[in-house]
Amino acid sequence: MNIPFSPPYIDESVEAEVLDALRSGWITTGPKVKALEQEVCKYTDAESCLVVNSATSALMLVLHWYGVKKGDEVIIPAYTYCATALAVMHVGATPVMVDVEDDFNISVEKIKAAVTPKTKVIIPVDFAGWSCNYNAIHNLINEATIKNNFVATSEQQKKLQRILILSDAAHSFGATYNYKKLGTAADITVFSFHAVKNLTTAEGGAICFHLPLPFDNNEIYSTFRLWSLNGQTKDAFSKSKAGGWKYDIVYPGFKMNMPDVLAAIGLAQIRKYDSFLLVERKRVFEFYNNHFSKQDWAILPPYQKEGCTSSYHLYPLRIKNISEEQRDKIIEQIALAGVAVNVHFQPLPLLQIFKERNFDITLYPKAYNNYKSEISLPVYPQLNNNQCNYIVSTVRDAVNAIISNE
Repeated sequence: MNIPFSPPYIDESVEAEVLDALRSGWITTGPKVKALEQEVCKYTDAESCLVVNSATSALMLVLHWYGVKKGDEVIIPAYTYCATALAVMHVGATPVMVDVEDDFNISVEKIKAAVTPKTKVIIPVDFAGWSCNYNAIHNLINEATIKNNFVATSEQQKKLQRILILSDAAHSFGATYNYKKLGTAADITVFSFHAVKNLTTAEGGAICFHLPLPFDNNEIYSTFRLWSLNGQTKDAFSKSKAGGWKYDIVYPGFKMNMPDVLAAIGLAQIRKYDSFLLVERKRVFEFYNNHFSKQDWAILPPYQKEGCTSSYHLYPLRIKNISEEQRDKIIEQIALAGVAVNVHFQPLPLLQIFKERNFDITLYPKAYNNYKSEISLPVYPQLNNNQCNYIVSTVRDAVNAIISNE
């Protein structure tokens, strides 16, 4: 049996929506993009939402808007994909990495120790679709000592007068926090719609705005939309109308827009997201839980507590008391049986680009301990229970074989 890790979910409704975009004669940013933005707002309860070409672009756009620049610091977890850090570096700022907790998510205690007058933004990352402790992060940034030490150097910073909470929710579309869908737990929330994500547009991302007064989130949406289209006052769809050719460039913007032909994929998927896609991911997740809970070597991933549920993006299984080398041997055994698994993630200090900047993995012991024992199992709606059973038995046999031989 051959089981891929994360194929996209493409059914007739997706094909029909994409075909509709192709036949419309309009394939770049236009009505389907706008429709997807409206659906994301409706789903997350965000006041406004802009979809763009990637979550990485989304993070960069937010940091740029908040005036983050060279000399500024942005706190991120050491346990995340490189894009979280690269977005910070691309605007010239310094990523300040902190360790995580046993649930893979950023440690609020470590955030507190890392805050300086140079700190402009905190980027919590909802690993595997499990939400961070946003209440604790909000409480932290509003502590008098931290708030009074905040040094505002841009118009937006002066308006907010505190550290911005920018959620990297790349994994957590559909997760809940405090009984609400994620999208409003932070000041600004960024989702990823990359090909392997729960909801995909092949490539893409979304920015959900939930800034407090005196900010106008709809006005901010308009600014971001302009900036994502090279600072051009009219998008191509508006320009294509009879007599609508004239435009101006009012800001040195970026090219970060999402085209309609990609938005069409997400538009079809979001319409059945809660009723089917999320339900089926949960089925697979719980299948694994039911079986691995019987193994004394298994550490099951967090997925629910009062008011919070996962988006079931990944199933990060950990094996107790094993080394990184043993974990790699287990993965080799699983691969021989035709099951594709993964590891999420290599902590950033293990990667060359960050080693060269003197990040030291020994300073992030929980990140490393989570990583060295973690194996991500396939989770997607197309997996049937027979396949899930094969995955479970394959993983169980591989773990037992390696543990018993060493």
